[in-house]
Amino acid sequence: MKKMSYTYEGWNLYCKDVGLRGDRQQRIYYFSKRKPKSGIKCDKPNNMEVGVNKMTGLPYLRKIRN
Repeated sequence: MKKMSYTYEGWNLYCKDVGLRGDRQQRIYYFSKRKPKSGIKCDKPNNMEVGVNKMTGLPYLRKIRN
C-alpha cells in the first residue's frame, strides 16, 4: 500500500486527531517544513483547497466553496 502525502511549495501536510470536550475527536491539518513532534504525513482531503496567508506566506487548508 502506497503512503500518500501532499506537498505545497516545500511544505508537507500533516494531520493528527485531537480530543475535544465531550469526548469528541477532531482531525486537524497543518503544514510544516520539518518533521513535527506529533502527527503523520497525509494527503489533502477532497473537500479542501490550499490558501496562502498574504502577510506571512504560510499555507493553510480551507473548505472549498460551492
